[in-house]
Amino acid sequence: MDSQRPHEQAKWWAQTLGWEVEPSDEEMIRGLVAAGRAREEDTLVHDGVLVWKAGAALRDPEHPERPRLLFQLVPEGKTVKNRTHLDVRVGDEERQAVADALVERGATVLHHAEQGPFQWITMSDPEGNEFCLT
Repeated sequence: MDSQRPHEQAKWWAQTLGWEVEPSDEEMIRGLVAAGRAREEDTLVHDGVLVWKAGAALRDPEHPERPRLLFQLVPEGKTVKNRTHLDVRVGDEERQAVADALVERGATVLHHAEQGPFQWITMSDPEGNEFCLT
């Protein structure tokens, strides 16, 4: 996912999904910089940890072999509707409480919708990427 603040986005989504941000290998990064294979400006310190500036990934800790989400640094902000978005299943009983908690953490409610027996809340994350709570 394109992002202007990939490490913050990865942290936000990890908390939202109950996943974890993949740990950084600070020793490897320092070694690559020292060997001249990477530049110091390719890195930054995020939450006290040396990381690659270009992005951050998160994964399901119970199933690390499954697909992960990667947030990559891009210079431009989001300007159009997402072509894809995540569908976060929380259940009918929890949907509004989860939406309220996500709003407190920086999400925005875009609209409530339903089709037949299905209901969902379309929201956007702190950078404006749309997703649904089902």
